[in-house]
Amino acid sequence: MTMLDDRTTAETTWPTAYPQGYAVVDVETTGLARDDRIVSAAVYRLDARGNVEDHWYTLVNPQRDPGPVWIHGLTSEVLADAPLFADIAEEFADRLADRVLVAHNAIFDWQMIAREYARADSQAPVRQRLCTIALSKELDLPLPNHKLESLAAHFGVVQQRAHHALDDARVLAEAFRPSLHAAARDNVRLPLLECRPLTEWSDAPATPRIGYQPSYRSVSWRPSRKRPPCPYPNPGRFEEGRPLKQGMRIAFSGDTSVERELLEDRAIEAGLHIATSVSRLTSLLVTNDPDAATSKTVKAKAYGTPIVDEAAFTQLLRDVAPAD
Repeated sequence: MTMLDDRTTAETTWPTAYPQGYAVVDVETTGLARDDRIVSAAVYRLDARGNVEDHWYTLVNPQRDPGPVWIHGLTSEVLADAPLFADIAEEFADRLADRVLVAHNAIFDWQMIAREYARADSQAPVRQRLCTIALSKELDLPLPNHKLESLAAHFGVVQQRAHHALDDARVLAEAFRPSLHAAARDNVRLPLLECRPLTEWSDAPATPRIGYQPSYRSVSWRPSRKRPPCPYPNPGRFEEGRPLKQGMRIAFSGDTSVERELLEDRAIEAGLHIATSVSRLTSLLVTNDPDAATSKTVKAKAYGTPIVDEAAFTQLLRDVAPAD
């Protein structure tokens, strides 16, 4: 499939409820945890119909080890003279203001941005976000997986520098426009979610993680939010070899390499229910240490509740079956 024909999109009756502007964002980071930092950021501003208005890119000095250089290519030497996030926060905010934040796996980009603003004693001017993974599911696009490169290939967009924030943002902007027009043409509800700022933070040391390189200044944040109830009924337990299904009750136990709140948000966006304890109704327990004698693992084994590790759960999240 290629880009939508302009004549077709010109005839589309545009839904009045759609947003009036978008900020397509990509950030590269030192890692995935709560105390990791942004090392580069890019924003493509789009109008109501997805046309590019302008773009912006910056490096950011993370004040710590840059993390996976083999992924983003940004070394300590390259970042040494880059501005601190506090130095670019105002300009970044100007790019985001009064727009819906669009990103591929948007909860991750939003969480990283929100934490950087929390460190700078400020808040990002973002009220809603749109995940292009969720949108591709709403459109039922025939993608082999939910990677950005697959979405780009579907719309004939050529990637030039994968994991470079500016090129990833460009690719996403070019793939988002035909997605937006397809949604408008078919009157598809856009999967908009609220962005709640992180309003509380402290300098308390974070718990060290095995195999994780801590930042120079360990900090922790607590999001100010209340999760909505899951709208789907519980379909029962997870069965190995079959996908997760919307409404399943998922419990977590122990430490995770990806921040717990991020994993929970991903699960909620996929239509799963987050359980704070394990009962006979729990569909699945996610833990990286199934032999630990925690109350959740002990109960899960007693009830016969399936247990998977974080890596397996992340894979399962890529293809959650719709509720019956």
